Amino acid sequence: MASITVKTVAGQDAGSIELAAEIFGVQPNVPVMHQVVVAQLAHRRAGTQSTKTRSDVSGGGKKPFRQKGTGSARQGSTRAPHYVGGGIALGPKPRSYSMKVNKKVVKLALASALSDRFNEGRVVVADDWGFSKTKDAVAALKALGIDGTVLVVVNRDEEAAAKAFRNIPSVQLVLQDELNAYDVLCNKHILFSKKSVPTPKAKAETGAAS
Repeated sequence: MASITVKTVAGQDAGSIELAAEIFGVQPNVPVMHQVVVAQLAHRRAGTQSTKTRSDVSGGGKKPFRQKGTGSARQGSTRAPHYVGGGIALGPKPRSYSMKVNKKVVKLALASALSDRFNEGRVVVADDWGFSKTKDAVAALKALGIDGTVLVVVNRDEEAAAKAFRNIPSVQLVLQDELNAYDVLCNKHILFSKKSVPTPKAKAETGAAS
């Protein structure tokens, strides 16, 4: 198991805790992370774009001119794709972009992302939030030496701290059971409280975040 020093919101040491090796100590698997991120972004797509084919466009029931004798190519309808105002050939129709990814793959991607951030020294664990105002949250980030984007992971019972962090532009807030590889990779630092540090038992109960 990997050990990490716990910090107070004032930046002082407050002991240490052991992190699960199967979550923070795996060899980062780049292809798996890529697969899961692509699937997650695809799942977010609405898939509601739609175009009208020649059968959906109104009008065009009469031939624009007679079949023979005009010197022009024969035409059956002004709603054909090559006419202005005609239907669209091979245009998009509503569809689902969702991709199936096994739960074990999703869990491995999350563990790979967390392990990568941990190996870079960008995982921070706070002892206890102990504040409910945004200015105190900003001061805590500064005291902890966190600059740039940060993913703050909170428990559902840490509502006061969540409200303090949510107004900071560089902070992305996420619940522990919604933690996922994409959000981890999108942020420079990952900040946990002692309560919100993921464990194998917690991940088994909540499943993989999507």
